[in-house]
Amino acid sequence: MGRLLDTHIFLAVIEDRMEALPLRVRQEVDASDDRFYLSVASLWEIAIKHRLGKLPLKTALEELPETARNYAIELIPINENHALQSVKPEPLTRDPFDRLLLAQCAVEGLKLVTIDTALQHHPLSATAA
Repeated sequence: MGRLLDTHIFLAVIEDRMEALPLRVRQEVDASDDRFYLSVASLWEIAIKHRLGKLPLKTALEELPETARNYAIELIPINENHALQSVKPEPLTRDPFDRLLLAQCAVEGLKLVTIDTALQHHPLSATAA
């Protein structure tokens, strides 16, 4: 099963900040033989936060897709199935980006790698108990 990286996990990978993540998440990323994916929604979220001055980046925005590919992370576009997917059980978050990532996991058969407390115990999370 593939792994969809939450936005903050992707940034930790490309900005060499993995040591700041919990051990279980580092192990999920390091030890997995699965393919890794990044949602275009995460690129959109990064762009919004960066342009608002809330997210400094080491990599230029326009270089993020190529950077993902250099790390063998495949981009997943947003399609109508993702937009319309109902996620069960209902996630604890109201964040539309988070809900879209879970919907993409449900449609694409992926697990979400995240440290977000509103998502990490969801059955679609890679670290759910």
